[in-house]
Amino acid sequence: MENESVVKNYNLFDDGTIDNTIRPETIEEYIGQTDVKENIKVFVEAAKMRNEPLDHVLLYGPPGLGKTTLAFIIAHELGTKVKTASGPSIEKSGDLAAILSTLDPGDVLFIDEIHRMPRYIEEILYPAMEDFSLDIIIGNEGNSRNIKIDLPPFTLVGATTRAGDLSSPLRDRFGIISKLQYYSIEELTQIIKRTARVLQSQINDDAALELAKRSRGTPRIANRLFKRVRDFAMVKKKDYIDLATTEEALNRLKIDNFGLDNTDHELLLAIINKFNGGPVGIEAISSSIGEEVTTIEDVYEPYLLQMGLLKRTARGRMVTDKAYEVLGIQRPQK
Repeated sequence: MENESVVKNYNLFDDGTIDNTIRPETIEEYIGQTDVKENIKVFVEAAKMRNEPLDHVLLYGPPGLGKTTLAFIIAHELGTKVKTASGPSIEKSGDLAAILSTLDPGDVLFIDEIHRMPRYIEEILYPAMEDFSLDIIIGNEGNSRNIKIDLPPFTLVGATTRAGDLSSPLRDRFGIISKLQYYSIEELTQIIKRTARVLQSQINDDAALELAKRSRGTPRIANRLFKRVRDFAMVKKKDYIDLATTEEALNRLKIDNFGLDNTDHELLLAIINKFNGGPVGIEAISSSIGEEVTTIEDVYEPYLLQMGLLKRTARGRMVTDKAYEVLGIQRPQK
């Protein structure tokens, strides 16, 4: 069993990858994102019929919704390999050249957090995306020269949680741009049951539904919470995961009935108690709860906004009447 301090500090968004065995490999296995999925299926099939590389794809939306999984599925459906990179890790032109030079014709290059790629790297990437060529300068100042490298046709799949941070020239070079939405409770229930089957575990319908309700519309969180609930069930010598075990585990992990964790509560309570419900600037919120501004904006705010617990105004963030209701706090009379 987790000790009290570990339970108290449990973070839904800790880095770490879900087992590759859980990740669906084909478009048919992929649950949710119906419109995006069906459109990509058409685009992939058309590209194969023309014997051409698929247009470059930009996937954006909150973290944990399946952008990486879709990139791997696109490569699988195209019958090609996928090479992966992260925007922040591409710091020099040589880094980009090293990645692109390993590609074979038709390969998929997946760049996660593409919005964090340096602007001068973006400019080098433009001809690679448009003309499948790479122009780079090598050598020191005064003894430098420009070389051109021909690249095989490839498909770039970029993933970002902050589409607005992409420069217009880069965004315009993507032929397919798709936004991923939060998942419904029904879709998350299906995902949880599939994960249970893949991991050779058993979970009953009530438990899967309860887990889905507290997964804040995000498959990554649903899978992570499933694995923690499974731990509780195993220690209790349960043959399957039932509702009582699920509720006990999630309550001990401080995940409430709306899927809010400690940080969500801290954020909302800080606005209520320290800033009279708002409006308040994001920097002030960040300082008051000890979280980075980008973490608040990318990880926590999207779900709070989606749930109608928080709203953005020209003057700053404000909690809503629903937030007071969810937190069990009486709103002061105006």
